[in-house]
Amino acid sequence: MLRTTREFFADRGVMEVQTPALGAATVTDPAIDSMCTRMPGAPGRYLQTSPEYHMKRLLAAGAPSIYQIGPVFRDGERGRWHNPEFTMLEWYRLGFDAARLMDEVADLVDDLLGPAAYARRSHAELIGARFGIDAGAHDPTVWLETARALGLGTHASIEDALDLLLAESIASSTDRRLFITDFPPKLAALARVGPDGMAARFELAVEGIEVANGYGELCDPDELEARMDGDIRRRRAAGRPDVAADQRLLAAQRQGLPDCAGVAVGFDRLVALRLGASAVGEAMAFDWERA
Repeated sequence: MLRTTREFFADRGVMEVQTPALGAATVTDPAIDSMCTRMPGAPGRYLQTSPEYHMKRLLAAGAPSIYQIGPVFRDGERGRWHNPEFTMLEWYRLGFDAARLMDEVADLVDDLLGPAAYARRSHAELIGARFGIDAGAHDPTVWLETARALGLGTHASIEDALDLLLAESIASSTDRRLFITDFPPKLAALARVGPDGMAARFELAVEGIEVANGYGELCDPDELEARMDGDIRRRRAAGRPDVAADQRLLAAQRQGLPDCAGVAVGFDRLVALRLGASAVGEAMAFDWERA
């Protein structure tokens, strides 16, 4: 599969890169916690949860369309389809929007798993079909009440509620390969928000398992800084480990991140699906329990 993947990008003129597994900064995303190393006499370094920040710095410095396959690390993520260390395939395409990148993601998945039909449903449509609510228009308290009925904690945020409702909706969908599009701005993460008020973000689920998360990338450095500051406030309110905004990424975006779209793919999950495995650990030589 790895050789096929490299051939896939070589045929499209996308350059392979390698960025640090350890970095001075890490993501502010309130849903992700990082692992931190310690060194005597020196600041700690974060094991990267994604190569995104470093890859965007390369793009801002003039790199062409690029991709990377390598290990990433997330604290506390253990389960049937989660491992604290896993392999991520991430790539960025200059001049692409989210719709065009979705087509390329489908081409890659077809190469690796065999061709199949893809459904495309908006975030609001998918949640509405499962729970009978309009996720795009309802008072947010309805999202919270619906999610709490599923076991969400009373102090969880609206964003947490929407994440849970989406996960439940994906799990119950009968679409074997499903792109979820048109996310609400609250779930934009690092995607741009379009004139229609929706985030240019998509996810791909295969057999009910999320395998890809992509954006029409946010290029505005002031908006990026504002979102990072909001993330940090949410982390503090939720009692999550405190982190600082990555000033090098902000400086790179002020220098100029070119118009692009990017996507991160859980490569181990694709391997597990190819093998017909019942858990991601079955596709790893050494999962968390055997490492």
